Amino acid sequence: MQVVDIPEQLIGDEDVKIKVAYCAICGSDPHLVENIFGWDVPFGIGHEVSGVIMELGKNATKKGLKVGDRIAGNFLKFCGTCYYCQNGQQQFCEYGNDSNHPGMSEYIVWHESQVYKLPDDVSLKIGCLLEPVSIAVRIMDKIGMKIGQRVAICGGGPIGLLAIQSLKMYGATSLTLIEPISNRRDFAVKYGADYVIDPLTQDVVEVSMSLTNGRGFDVVIDCSGSVKAVNNLPQITAKGGKLIYAAMYPNTFEMPLNLYQYCYFNELTITGLYVAPYAFPRALQLLPRMQLEDFIAKVYPIDQVEEAFAMQVEGKYPKILIQCNSFEKE
Repeated sequence: MQVVDIPEQLIGDEDVKIKVAYCAICGSDPHLVENIFGWDVPFGIGHEVSGVIMELGKNATKKGLKVGDRIAGNFLKFCGTCYYCQNGQQQFCEYGNDSNHPGMSEYIVWHESQVYKLPDDVSLKIGCLLEPVSIAVRIMDKIGMKIGQRVAICGGGPIGLLAIQSLKMYGATSLTLIEPISNRRDFAVKYGADYVIDPLTQDVVEVSMSLTNGRGFDVVIDCSGSVKAVNNLPQITAKGGKLIYAAMYPNTFEMPLNLYQYCYFNELTITGLYVAPYAFPRALQLLPRMQLEDFIAKVYPIDQVEEAFAMQVEGKYPKILIQCNSFEKE
């Protein structure tokens, strides 16, 4: 990793120029640094952004945004015109990645449609969590949650912990986190988990069945992205249950699955998710209701990004923030 100088983006008529305050490290960012996807280097990273509007294009008028507004937003611009955008599937927008610029920057230019003004009672530190909260909202959308369902989450990183808070609001029961790092298990209990499982010292399948009267969980969500953690998740999903692989995985990883047992006989619904279409307005409303102070406790300046990533991987804190600029009032 390096901090380098790159040209500032030009602002178009419908664009917004943002002075970035914070960009949080996503759980996927260390994977990008490892380059598990084989991308051509160099490439910029960072997409969990908050900041202040510095300039507006002459036609960026639809949302009532003003210079000086404190904002966060969606790092992807959905075009609105391709087949998928017209078919209610923004996440597959054929041009979405055209707008994905590195958020760990002093300045960034986004289309007006990507930008959301923060409520007055939400700080810039909290604001940069809008994108991960939107992923938690998308997970709830994919589940179609029913009150009282038994739920297990594998992986206690930021998304897993946000999902626990969201599921608690939905009335999940036997809410269980599977996570090897003790600090993350402690956070899960703080946020409402009924049970935690340490996969390094406990048999995940055995404990899961004991917690659910031998039936398994109605909903199982993987937020770990770990290839070591995902193989046994079908075994702890109840008959007729939903299994959501809600993380990024190496693009060459393949997992064996007994179709007869889990798809035919147990009738599992198995799916994944990719980004968070239609979720940001609701995530913005949810921000003040989430317990997020632990997520903003550790901040590094942008020129100490290597130390920040080392701390992220250590897992002591739920989230690490990169400060890209300072503001008197945040």
